[in-house]
Amino acid sequence: MATTNPQPVTTNQPHPTPEAEEVFRRWVRFLDEEFYRHRSPERRAEIVRDQLYQLYLGRPHGSKPNVSLTSELPGNVLSYSLDPENVTLDAQYFNDIDPVEFAIRKPLIWFWKMFDRSPIGLNVWLGLRFRCMLARHIFDHMGSGVKIHHGVDLTYGYKLSIDDGAVIHQGVLLHDRGGIKIGKNAVIGSFARIFSHSYSDSNKEEDVKLQPTTIGDGARIGSHEIIMGGANIPANQVVGHYPAFKV
Repeated sequence: MATTNPQPVTTNQPHPTPEAEEVFRRWVRFLDEEFYRHRSPERRAEIVRDQLYQLYLGRPHGSKPNVSLTSELPGNVLSYSLDPENVTLDAQYFNDIDPVEFAIRKPLIWFWKMFDRSPIGLNVWLGLRFRCMLARHIFDHMGSGVKIHHGVDLTYGYKLSIDDGAVIHQGVLLHDRGGIKIGKNAVIGSFARIFSHSYSDSNKEEDVKLQPTTIGDGARIGSHEIIMGGANIPANQVVGHYPAFKV
């Protein structure tokens, strides 16, 4: 009896309109070029401030706000907080931080956080491309074909290495204080916590032991799982519950 080859299953991937896609790609490309061109923390902070002004306030950054009017204080707090130089991040309070490496990345990490908290951060198509662009300027290594979803949080950035094809789902914490390496085609499930440090028995917050963590090629970390500092997850191992379908 003759057999027929089954036709490949095709899925229609959600996509913006051609006009919107062109604008999105131009914006991401523009930012990528700007961050390659400028590595000084001051200039990067200016770029991020100008972009966030338009994303949040719908207008270019202009003159300084009038801080003498009490009625305008909430707006002034917002406008000043859009400038990375006026905010502090958790990583800056850690005594093992490399201030030079972090200063280069701090404006971009603030951009990452504020993009995800803006309305357009929920645009999956744009967000995947935006975060991967920033990751190339933040991470120690960023592979190709990586997918980083909404709400992924990171600490230093310069101690993160993510290889080709890895998928990081929404709400994941990458606490790379001691260094995190995620292998090729590894998958981190939603809201998982990946640590790379631990505390000593002294119960003092400053007594920290840095412990690099490795997630092997093809490994899968289930949603809400916690990977402690120093863990070495072998290639293709599944931690917790993870569906067998392809992501």
